[in-house]
Amino acid sequence: MRPLSPKASFLGRILLAGAMLAAAPAHADIFTLQGSTTLSSRLMIPQKKAIEAASGHKLVLVPNKSSLGLQALFEGTAQFAMISGPLDTEVQTLQTVLPNAPFDRLKVFQIARVQMAFAVHPDNPLRTITRDKLRSILQGKIKTWREVGGSDLPIQLVMVREGGGVQASVENTLLEGGKIDAGDAIHVQISSQVVKIVLQVPGALGLAQAGIVRRAEAPELALDEPIEQRLSLVVLGEPTPEMKSVIDATSDVAAKVLE
Repeated sequence: MRPLSPKASFLGRILLAGAMLAAAPAHADIFTLQGSTTLSSRLMIPQKKAIEAASGHKLVLVPNKSSLGLQALFEGTAQFAMISGPLDTEVQTLQTVLPNAPFDRLKVFQIARVQMAFAVHPDNPLRTITRDKLRSILQGKIKTWREVGGSDLPIQLVMVREGGGVQASVENTLLEGGKIDAGDAIHVQISSQVVKIVLQVPGALGLAQAGIVRRAEAPELALDEPIEQRLSLVVLGEPTPEMKSVIDATSDVAAKVLE
């Protein structure tokens, strides 16, 4: 086979470069997503490469808390907030910290719904509870496990500090917008810490996302009607076409991999 002439070789390289440019994304951005550890751990971190490939954009993930993600939007340090509860509830919490923030510009895009769980210590004999009794516990009306058929121990609630998505979802769904008022609750920074505390405290009742509880193989109270948690991305103002591609890719991947 005769070797290519220098001119033919040069033309070949030009054509190859053109083909590679045509196949590559026209414009790849880098977006920062901050907020919910539930959305991060369940979807964004394990499926980051798949979402980047589908959207054509790079993602920087900062897992902490739903309210901190919204705060980052207003501060301009993130383009997306990851939240794991109703936006209205998260806004109510944040308005006390940022009363002049443009909350009316927030746009929410639901990505998925996941089930919540109520973890208990392995020594706790209870494995089921009704919504009504759980509501009374969270309102502080029932204070001991004996009142719901368990042992004679005080109920010690364990949950993420104010601004967590699980707490917001429980208050919105079970308490109809009311606040949890169960006395001397143990507050932690992120949801994965809830189960760790529950497994050490015999009278504990932990509010967490079901996947976290089940991965830790912690016992949980089954409800007569499960409570779901909404996982969403939030942006400030209308999303650009590039941002919309990230939202669509995240939603598509979530539909394939989340239970």
